[in-house]
Amino acid sequence: MVRKFLYLIAFCIVLYLGARLALQFYPGALSRLAFVPREKFVPQKPLATKVYADPKMWISRPGLADDPARWAPQGAPAQVPPVRAAVFFIHPTSLLTAAHWNASLDDGATNERARLFVRGLASPFAGATEIWAPRYRQAAFGAFLTDDPAGKRALDAAYADVVLAFDQFLASIPDDEPIVLAGHSQGSFHLIRLLHERVAGKPLAKRIAAVYAIGWPVSLERDLPGMGFPACARADQAGCVVSYLSFADPADPGMMLDAWARQPGLDGQPHKGSTVLCSNPLTGGIGGSAPASANLGTLVPDLTLANGALATGAVGASCRPDGMLSIGAGYAMGPYVLPGENYHVYDIPLFWANVRADFARRVAAWKR
Repeated sequence: MVRKFLYLIAFCIVLYLGARLALQFYPGALSRLAFVPREKFVPQKPLATKVYADPKMWISRPGLADDPARWAPQGAPAQVPPVRAAVFFIHPTSLLTAAHWNASLDDGATNERARLFVRGLASPFAGATEIWAPRYRQAAFGAFLTDDPAGKRALDAAYADVVLAFDQFLASIPDDEPIVLAGHSQGSFHLIRLLHERVAGKPLAKRIAAVYAIGWPVSLERDLPGMGFPACARADQAGCVVSYLSFADPADPGMMLDAWARQPGLDGQPHKGSTVLCSNPLTGGIGGSAPASANLGTLVPDLTLANGALATGAVGASCRPDGMLSIGAGYAMGPYVLPGENYHVYDIPLFWANVRADFARRVAAWKR
């Protein structure tokens, strides 16, 4: 019996190592196999125009009890005085199965992951007088990994929900309040389009204090002109865009860049071959390097991603020639580092306190 048990343990170890090895060498193929839905795309029924007037359609908004975006990690001082601004935050993909092209609004597991993501990724903006993060029928992770037209249709359906939420957000905030737009991953993908279609060149643009499109590449040639705002070149600049994607060394961003290349730029041209914006969250500028000593606090999560503590001086940041942000040899953030040393899940937590300070500084600059 003992020998059989040892054989089973040995088999499991070999299986695990084999899976890790396969994922290392064939991340794209295996990810498509695991995450691209095989069902026929079923068009989403449009939501009612005023559906986002219902507080239940929001993960975070003023007046909600136990608001995950208002959470603060251990070691974070209170932000006094509060930052007078309204933040609209679009959460990343939390639908991580291949069962459907779009998430259902009553999918419990997907909704709980979305709350966790808002807790860790939107909390640097918790000092704002208002913070809003909508629930939406997000596209499956696999929608980014395929050339199947169903992937684009799923993303379009998710974006339609975001637009309705954004309209409700604008109708609910004071007319003279500065606005900060933020997102991560799929959230940033939709945010880039939202800026192009609903903000750029319109009177609303004058109210935008800052844009944080993190975790999805922004092309300097194909996207940034259509977004209507320049990249943030200085730490004290307002009305500009911050964007970066975090990798440890040796980095392999191929899988991320392949997903990006499947999507055309805002000008309709292919992304491939264009320059990726790399904002440095430790300097507030474009490109360059900064040592770990400039890091005001990395949010190191526990295994559940529900709690964590700040560690100062944990990681530095330097922009690579390919536009990715390098954190050096890496840092023990948890088990969710993706293939290619991709710290995607931790883009904002790696620089949590710096993003928090950056947000307050840019709103202050807008007011000046």
